[in-house]
Amino acid sequence: MERIKPRIRPVRIYNGMPARDLGNEGWHKPWSGGNGGNCLEAMKLADGRIAVRQSADPDGPALIYTPGEITAFIQGAKAGEADFLLS
Repeated sequence: MERIKPRIRPVRIYNGMPARDLGNEGWHKPWSGGNGGNCLEAMKLADGRIAVRQSADPDGPALIYTPGEITAFIQGAKAGEADFLLS
C-alpha cells in the first residue's frame, strides 16, 4: 500500500503576521541590555528577509524587513541618526 504524503502548506510571510506562525526556532536577541528582559528578537528568514518581534510578546506581531532596510537602520543607528529615540 502506498502512503500518501501530507501536503505542507507554505506559510505566507507578511508584515504584522503573528510571530508564533514563524515558529520558535531561529529567534536571536542581537544584544541584551539592563531593561528587565524587554528585548528585540530577530530571525533571518529563508528568503533573506529579517523578522523582528518583541521578546516580551513572542506571540505578537512580527515586523518583516528586507536586508536593505535592516542595513540602512543599523548603519543609521551607528551614525547617530536614531539618537532622537533615546531622549
